[in-house]
Amino acid sequence: MLWGLNDAVALADLLDGTVLDQADIAGRSIVLTTHDQLAAAQALVALDGTARRIVLCPPDLPLTYLAAIAADAEADAIVTDREETDFAGHDLPPRMACKGPLQPSQAAAPIVTEWVLLTSGTTGVPKMVVHSLAALTGAIRPPRAGDAPPIWATFYDIRRYGGLQILLRALFGNGSMILSETGEPVSDHLHRLAAHGVTYISGTPSHWRRALMSSDCNAIAPRYVRLSGEIADQTILDALKRQYPRAAIGHAYASTEAGVGFEVNDGLEGFPADLLHSDGDPAFKVVDGTLRIRSRRTASRYLGSASQALTDEDGFIDSGDFVTERNGRCYFVGRRGGVINVGGMKVHPEEVEQVINRHAAVKMSLVSARRNPITGAIVVADVVLHDPAVLGEASDALKQDILAFCRAALPVHKVPAAVKFVPSLEMTPAGKLVRQNA
Repeated sequence: MLWGLNDAVALADLLDGTVLDQADIAGRSIVLTTHDQLAAAQALVALDGTARRIVLCPPDLPLTYLAAIAADAEADAIVTDREETDFAGHDLPPRMACKGPLQPSQAAAPIVTEWVLLTSGTTGVPKMVVHSLAALTGAIRPPRAGDAPPIWATFYDIRRYGGLQILLRALFGNGSMILSETGEPVSDHLHRLAAHGVTYISGTPSHWRRALMSSDCNAIAPRYVRLSGEIADQTILDALKRQYPRAAIGHAYASTEAGVGFEVNDGLEGFPADLLHSDGDPAFKVVDGTLRIRSRRTASRYLGSASQALTDEDGFIDSGDFVTERNGRCYFVGRRGGVINVGGMKVHPEEVEQVINRHAAVKMSLVSARRNPITGAIVVADVVLHDPAVLGEASDALKQDILAFCRAALPVHKVPAAVKFVPSLEMTPAGKLVRQNA
């Protein structure tokens, strides 16, 4: 089954039924933009093997970008559940509706479909990244004989790489999936997951920190918890193990361009350094401090008139993620674009956050830069507490304790100059913390 907030469809019905006119999509380049995730999932099943190309648009994509995306994708049509008035004033290809009851599908010789995903965390029109279904499913293992069919869920949207991975795991694993809903309160979502008996669930560390802040996190009892999309530090891994002691806790490294690089299931942050010395597939190396990946799971190219080279001369993709090696293990320290320059010395915000998050009173934190006339920038931190009720007269004392905690673990230029307590932190539609350079 695929369960949405208000509707559902049996996967078996999608074998013989479709929400699209197959004659209209055969061999064409299609842009898919929908409000509803369930509509998008049904359309993807119908389009793969029939359309020449699918461009999968996330729900928050501004319609002002749609014309440029459609032009670069040489789109023949836009498949949508939106009203025609939504597109007024935009010069776009013809629209095709993907809503309504399933219609009988027609058997036809399948073709290889290009799957095009959009990058997140950029300003302006996002890049388009070309994958094949084989690359997208390269990390998915077939279910073992005798295993109960998995019931998957994710805090991600399936129109982004992380969410699409979970949808494909459900489809290829003879399982079911519970789709998230934009704007659904965390407590309501957790109870909906519980009602459908979720067994496998994924999200970013920020997704999981937000879920653990809800008392309704006790509603679910998953067998497997997966993290990806941000650095999974030891604090969040340990918190999830305490909350779900019977669950396997794992974190995966993946990106829209690089695909799924690896999974780590030993309960520890970082990954074994042996991965860097393997000649297998995927292959990894570190160049100028950033992790690079070569794999059959990576995208094949960027699509568009202003596209750039995806890989280096050896076929490796530069992830832009800095890693450091200690005692046989590699640890992520931050993104290339997020470095704070404090008087000529580099500070990775994520490295400081990992320290702050280890403080017993802290639930999550966000480190950023503040302009300074002497050093150019200083480090500051917004902090969400486990129990805001401890504030009041103790506020200043707790700030000083957090700063002392940082001084014991960090060089002086990395210690925040100021700490501010906040009730929550803003997240992007992709489930990551909103950063200054995101």
